[in-house]
Amino acid sequence: MSVLSRHQVATAGRIVVKVGSSSISGANIGQIAPLVDALAAAHGRGAEIVLVSSGAIATGMPYLQLDERPTDLATQQAAASVGQNLLIFRYQDSLDRYDIVAGQVLLTAGDLENPAHRGNAHRAMDRLLGLRILPIVNENDTVATHEIRFGDNDRLAALVATLIHADLLVLLSDVDALYTRAPHLPGAERIDHVASGDRLQGVEFGASRSGVGTGGAGTKVSAARIAAEAGTAVLVTSTGLVAEALRGDKVGTWFEPALP
Repeated sequence: MSVLSRHQVATAGRIVVKVGSSSISGANIGQIAPLVDALAAAHGRGAEIVLVSSGAIATGMPYLQLDERPTDLATQQAAASVGQNLLIFRYQDSLDRYDIVAGQVLLTAGDLENPAHRGNAHRAMDRLLGLRILPIVNENDTVATHEIRFGDNDRLAALVATLIHADLLVLLSDVDALYTRAPHLPGAERIDHVASGDRLQGVEFGASRSGVGTGGAGTKVSAARIAAEAGTAVLVTSTGLVAEALRGDKVGTWFEPALP
């Protein structure tokens, strides 16, 4: 069913959740288990869940003896190749507690721009969800080039939500909501609700402050607009509040979807 307000979240039939690199890698690897707990709870009540997870490069970095995110494409691809395997293993290891099976889906921007590839992706995702598999989606960093990248997984998540006609998109980060400016700055005010079509004039959004992620508040707003304009409700909050978000509690910033 269409989700138009927070109190309908618990009835959402199809949900996309996006988590960033900094939330599930390095010192925050322990957040994978509670994230899976929240996804499993929604799955258990009958919702179809898709997880869009960054983290392949960040997960692979220690195994390539890298202390910071590589800047050259070849090393990024190598780190992603190692990290993606480990990332999926960690998710599946946690999902095993609930007898939920994950399916890996790797996409490039070209896959969603090419009508044939887009149709294949849609069909595969629909079938996985119909089989009660939990798809874990990431950009295919091992083969993607600068020219065909999504740019960040917030945008990928919005495009996936649009592709599968999701009722709700939850964008997770290390901040509890969107603010009128960076939350550590004086005068920053929390944004609770964004009406359909609101351009958020005068609000300042910066880039990610993480050393491993590529997104930030600005990318989340852009992604939220893509999904909301296509009719999918969007909630932006922190990874630590994902359980509350999927219950419909009043957390984060709610983007009202456009009416059909």
